[in-house]
Amino acid sequence: MIVLDTHALIWWASQDTQLSAAAKKVIEDELADGGTVVVSAISAWELAQLVDRGRIALAMDLDEWMRAVESIDGVWVVPLSAQTAIQSVNLPGEFHKDPADRKIVALARERNAVLVTGDEKIQRYPHVKWTW
Repeated sequence: MIVLDTHALIWWASQDTQLSAAAKKVIEDELADGGTVVVSAISAWELAQLVDRGRIALAMDLDEWMRAVESIDGVWVVPLSAQTAIQSVNLPGEFHKDPADRKIVALARERNAVLVTGDEKIQRYPHVKWTW
């Protein structure tokens, strides 16, 4: 099981070259091995914000885009649980205040999963396993 950060999800689903070759391989290997790629519902919220602000353009309507992602075998979009919400506030050590990042990190920690992220702030956080 792996968890995708929002940008990793966007770049993977859109086949964007900004996704590192290693990250792409991790995702593809996870799915090929019958594993699970977990996406937090908070990523859908972040994506909606990016589309609304004109910072990203999708090839289709956002609802259709998310349905297409959810239809991929092995990809699970999970709702924000009360446990994850609480843990996002109580992360150990020092972590930045971005609420979406905190929830995604908390989800990866809760699932004991590797987080696929190119975010250097998250990569510097010693309390989550990550790959890029």
